Amino acid sequence: MSLFELGRVVATPGALTRCEEANVSPSSLVERHASGDWGGLDAHDLKENQRALKDGTRILSSYHTPAGRVWIITEADRASTCLLLPEEY
Repeated sequence: MSLFELGRVVATPGALTRCEEANVSPSSLVERHASGDWGGLDAHDLKENQRALKDGTRILSSYHTPAGRVWIITEADRASTCLLLPEEY
């Protein structure tokens, strides 16, 4: 169940490669993101995501995989969601 609109879901080549290297399905990460399981965020970012559900700002998730971290960001206007590497931000 999605807590918010994802819009168009896209991914960078780097994020797709990392998921493949880690044997992690990108769609499983998107499902976690949409359901409110935002992975390994600190208390500040968790609080920001809770606020974003109410006021419509950007939502961030950060997932640790065996190959490294993958981020997912849903834009404030909910038009798109992107899987990317932190170093691609």
